[in-house]
Amino acid sequence: MNTLFNIKNKVIILTGGYGVLGSNIAKYFVNSNAKVVILGRDGEKAETFANSISTTKAKGFKADVLDRENLITVKEKILSTWGRIDVLINAAGGNMPGATISPHDSLFDMSIPDFQKVTDLNLMGTVVPSLVFGEHMSIQGNGSIINVSSMAVPQVITRVVGYSASKAAMENFTKWMAVDMALKFGDKIRVNAIAPGFFIADQNRKLLTNEDGSLTERGNTILQNTPMKRFGNAEELNGAVHLLASDAGKFITGTVISIDGGFSAFSGV
Repeated sequence: MNTLFNIKNKVIILTGGYGVLGSNIAKYFVNSNAKVVILGRDGEKAETFANSISTTKAKGFKADVLDRENLITVKEKILSTWGRIDVLINAAGGNMPGATISPHDSLFDMSIPDFQKVTDLNLMGTVVPSLVFGEHMSIQGNGSIINVSSMAVPQVITRVVGYSASKAAMENFTKWMAVDMALKFGDKIRVNAIAPGFFIADQNRKLLTNEDGSLTERGNTILQNTPMKRFGNAEELNGAVHLLASDAGKFITGTVISIDGGFSAFSGV
């Protein structure tokens, strides 16, 4: 029997686990017989969502990805429940209006406080959980950390300056941590990222679609530069994430997998 892709009973933590992309990944892993931990700032929402996908294979906890002590407490709860941590998926992230430049404004109109908040969420919101849960992986001797990057890293996508800069820093940290973990703790601990292309979610819906469901000018431009000529569906992230979570990806570390319908490969001509 081929067990390369087997993730049965693996303990998988998702920050931002009840968001659009995180929730889809969580459901997929529960259906694949993994044990899933949903973390979010709204503890009740995390618990309710966890119970909605499984009363035995999913748990929800209130967690602030910027609060190390809080995450350490949550880590102990997870270990007392299931005894180990196999995979961490850092799906928490987002943007803020003040760190987004409108077509009528310039970079000099950007809100520095909002830029800092976006940086904290996307960069530090990945760094802190990676250190807390990654430390246990180093003691355990194995594990996989999967971060969520963006097409806003390899190419300059107008308007989203704060999001772009913070995701770029997070991607560099992904590679740095991958190297350090492999050199100091062995070849069974891996750190990678996925870089989704354009998926319709709450944070970008108004940028890409009008109220009647038609595409905005920005939405049209994106599809013109996406060879597959469509936006992604949330479930289309699951295959790459499964690969990185399983032994099938045991020689993959320090890399970023684009899931973008060809957007990053297309020159526009």
